[in-house]
Amino acid sequence: MPITILAFTIIAILVTTIVILLIRQQARQQDLQTLKILQDTLHQGFQETRLQVKEALNDYSSDVGKRVDQLTQTTDLHLKEINQQVEKRLSEGFEKTNETFNNVIKRLVLIDAAQKKITELSTSVVSLQEILTDKRSRGAFGEVQLSALIRNVMPEQNFSLQHTLSNGKRVDCMLFLPEPTGNIAIDAKFPLENFKILIDSSFSETEKKNAETQFKIDIRKHIQDISEKYIIPGETTEGAIMFIPAEAIFAEIHARYFDLVEIAHRARVWIVSPTTMMAILTTARAVLKDAATRQQLHVIQKHLHLLANDFERFQKRMDNLARHIEQAHSDVNEVHTSAKKITQRFGQIEKVELDNPTTHPTLLDTEME
Repeated sequence: MPITILAFTIIAILVTTIVILLIRQQARQQDLQTLKILQDTLHQGFQETRLQVKEALNDYSSDVGKRVDQLTQTTDLHLKEINQQVEKRLSEGFEKTNETFNNVIKRLVLIDAAQKKITELSTSVVSLQEILTDKRSRGAFGEVQLSALIRNVMPEQNFSLQHTLSNGKRVDCMLFLPEPTGNIAIDAKFPLENFKILIDSSFSETEKKNAETQFKIDIRKHIQDISEKYIIPGETTEGAIMFIPAEAIFAEIHARYFDLVEIAHRARVWIVSPTTMMAILTTARAVLKDAATRQQLHVIQKHLHLLANDFERFQKRMDNLARHIEQAHSDVNEVHTSAKKITQRFGQIEKVELDNPTTHPTLLDTEME
């Protein structure tokens, strides 16, 4: 009995196991079928999704291509505009650069010409310095400059170059001016040796100090010589002129050596430069013109008197002419009256009736007034 139960239990377990296995197998088969269905569905969905993605990609690619083409065209258009602007700017810049370059070339030419003139001027300055170094040449230079100034302003008869005075001294120039100014002597020599040392930086302060002292001594002596030689009572005016043909020296004397100017004033010697000399000559020319005008006053008065006489005769003749015109006017009025009466007479004659001579018995008896 127990064995049978055990066997039955075993069989039941086996059957149960087999049933379970069958159920599992059936479930597995169902799972496989479901998996296959799912796989097929997934595959079909994947295929459809792939097609949709492909179509979407194709559409997107087409759209992107169109946009790229449009962008390319727009970019090409902008690039062309930018290229045109760049070419225009480059052309304008090239023209301006070319113009600037031409201006630079012109300026360089002008600078080169100016450099040549500066070189020539430097050569002239060196030559002038060489001239002014020698005392005799320096005197000739002053005389030439003074002569040029005077000849440009004064008449020939009112000055004399290298004029000899009554004391035997020869002055560089003598101006002949009317009274009360009188004749003025002009000296064109000036001491320059020590002044050159004053403006030369190569000399020491001691040398410049000594040169300054000697320069003042030279100027003082030159002023005294001019005062003694060229101021002669009765022959020249009460003063003389010391002509300095260098504006720098003239300015230096008046700026730093005012005591020399005072000495010159006391000695009645007037220190002048080319500029102030021109002013003096212009004034002298005005004095000559005024004197010539005064000399011609009597001639002007004579002509005015003759003109007054002529006008008086003209007035008398004009009065006579007026009387004649008035008489002629009166005669014309009388002739006009007579002409009117004659005209009236002819009118009366025309009205006479020839067939009846007794119609107007008083016609022949009428007198014409």
